[in-house]
This record gives sequence, C-alpha cells and structure tokens, in this order.
Amino acid sequence: MYDLKRFTLADMTRCGAELRRFGSESKSMEQAAVGIVRYLYERLGYSDSGQRCCVLVRFFKTHPYGDLGPQLQEFSRSMMPGVSLGSAVKCLTLLGTAGDRPEWNHPQESRHHRAIPLPSLHALEQVPMIAQLVRQFGLEVNILLEPKPEIIKEMDRKTYNVFYVEPAKDSLYIPAQKDFVVPNHVESVLGFGGVLPEGNFFAVIMFAKVPIPASTAEMFRTVALNVKLAILPFVEGPIFAG
Repeated sequence: MYDLKRFTLADMTRCGAELRRFGSESKSMEQAAVGIVRYLYERLGYSDSGQRCCVLVRFFKTHPYGDLGPQLQEFSRSMMPGVSLGSAVKCLTLLGTAGDRPEWNHPQESRHHRAIPLPSLHALEQVPMIAQLVRQFGLEVNILLEPKPEIIKEMDRKTYNVFYVEPAKDSLYIPAQKDFVVPNHVESVLGFGGVLPEGNFFAVIMFAKVPIPASTAEMFRTVALNVKLAILPFVEGPIFAG
C-alpha cells in the first residue's frame, strides 16, 4: 500500500509500472480506466493502519458527441436541454470510477458526470473543478475544446502540471461542499493527466481523506505519463467495453 502522506520516488516508480500494466491486460480504454481507478482506490492508504485514504477516484476523457453511444448522447442532451450538440462537440466522459459508496463504482449510476457536453468556454466554466484542472495542466481552454491539427502534436508532447487543491473544504473549485466534501471528510484533491495524440484530454481525479503534501502531488506528473502509456493503444479504439 502507498501512503500519500509519505509517497516516495520508489513508490512513484512501482505505482507507475503497475498502472502501465492495465494497458496490456485490457481490451478497451474503458477497461483500462476501470483497472487504473480501482488500483489507485485500493492501494493508496495509510501505511500504519492499512486503511484506504481515497473516498473516490475517477477517470475522465473528452470524447466527440457523435462517437458516443445512444445512452451517453441522451445523457449529454439532458445536461444541456435546448442546446443543439454537433457531432464534434467535446463531452467529458466518465470511463472509470471507484469509491466508498456502491453507486460510485459504476459510471452508469453517476447522476451528473457520465458525459458532460462542453460546446463552449461558457459551458466549461459551469464545471469549475474541470475548468481549473485544465488551467493548472497548462492547457489553453479554447484549444482543448476545438483542437487544431497543427497544434495537437505540440500538445501531445507537452508535460502538464497536476491539479492540486489542499485544503478541499471551502474551495471554490470543488463543488458539492455540503453534499460531498464535508460528509465524506475530503481533505484534498489531486488530479493528473494529459492530451492524447488525436487531441482528446484525459484526467484521473482523486478525492482523499488526508492532506496530500505538495511534494507528493508533484510526483504524480510522472504517474500521469504512465497512465497515458497504458491507454495509448486504445486511442484508435475500442474506447468502450463491449
């Protein structure tokens, strides 16, 4: 078990290697994402007691609306009623989730995050945690929503910062304070990810019951590269299991 409060270079190396393994053992990006969040949820904890320290771990990826299945398209439309969604509109799609509550272990049971349409900068600003995550990663929001072929290669090669909020309580970037942060004792939030070769964006977000040191957060930049290597084989598909 890795202790987030005392995360070492050896932990970073071993954790990254284990996460890469899900790429070779999976048959879709979704299956790899499920393995990645489950591994992090189960293996990040308190080294003294052996208890898990994450309340919830989630894996998101932007995906064109036109490539989503009927159920996810319907969910996206329900999130933005009255707005016409073109086939190229990016939707922040929940590919994997693992958490303390039963409903947090199945993407299809998410009431608000299964597939969030992002047709404009204004729409992204309505999801403050994701908007701030994109900025902390060093990405231009407009470029992310409508990536141009000539700059995708540059984005793909760039090293991104992590998304790090500590303390999480009363943070403007972490929503559902009364319904989620306070009752689940969320102390800090750590996200990491990057851009894939075709211009889509992925991120893993961890909600922890412990204060995560800045030194630990910094090491997850390298973990992000390992996650990217795990899902790269599925950039051309298949994305979804089944």
